[in-house]
Amino acid sequence: MKIKKAIILSGGTGSRLFPLTKVLSKQILPVYDKPMIYYPLSTMMLIGIKEFLIISSNQHITFFKNLLGNGKNLGLKIKYKSQKKPEGIAQAITLGKSFIGKDDFALILGDNILFGGNIKETLKSVEKNSVSTVVIQPVENPEAYGVIKLNSQNKPIKIIEKPKKYVSNLAVIGLYFYKNKAIEYVSKLGKSLRGELEITDLNNIFIKKNSLTTIKLGRSVSWFDAGNANSLHDVSSLIKGFQERTGEIISSPEEISLRNGWITKAKLKKLIKKKLNSKYYLKLDYLINHF
Repeated sequence: MKIKKAIILSGGTGSRLFPLTKVLSKQILPVYDKPMIYYPLSTMMLIGIKEFLIISSNQHITFFKNLLGNGKNLGLKIKYKSQKKPEGIAQAITLGKSFIGKDDFALILGDNILFGGNIKETLKSVEKNSVSTVVIQPVENPEAYGVIKLNSQNKPIKIIEKPKKYVSNLAVIGLYFYKNKAIEYVSKLGKSLRGELEITDLNNIFIKKNSLTTIKLGRSVSWFDAGNANSLHDVSSLIKGFQERTGEIISSPEEISLRNGWITKAKLKKLIKKKLNSKYYLKLDYLINHF
């Protein structure tokens, strides 16, 4: 399955982070030295995706447009779609129908932060799969997530949303790789009791049709759902410590574009020339000079 397009869902109210998100989008908040949306964007860029649709509310969509523009400076193509009312993760597929077209695609939540030594190789393994794929990770508190039950051959049996009884410790994180058929399946979904198009319901349709598999993150990959204050603080501190110790930058779209050959050193130099009073851009400048 070759994925060329990705939807980043950056809507919702961010109520778990009030009052921080009373006037700002959660995905604009800083995770150490960069906006939160840089992380899911970078994750998708690492595996070669260049076409993006960012979905956010009417109130917040301008923040992302001002931050990222049309993506041309990064060698990307970025489009935007306003979400009048958040009605579940699966709604992103309905809103992104024209963007998706006839292609297979990725869907990632804007507050999902992934990084680690082999994250690129782990996620690129989706290309070996001929069916839709969800990314899973063992967690300590599975009752807080949608968790997947696997059979003895590690094939999905069912996904249960926030189970009251133990099913497994494998959480389905907010990163999904879908065959184009997802558009058709979402169109047939009914809304749940909370008035949403549930991504778990969509994934269970794929399971019933024997067309869903999984990618399990290894121990060297860190995953954070940065949707609450504790997680936001923890991941910021972790990234700060790593970057200061190594001199590297985690989830820099500019650096990834340079390494992917999507922009030149000269162009990146020009882009950051007037921003070198920022520690982030100073690190980028150092990396460019030693690239």
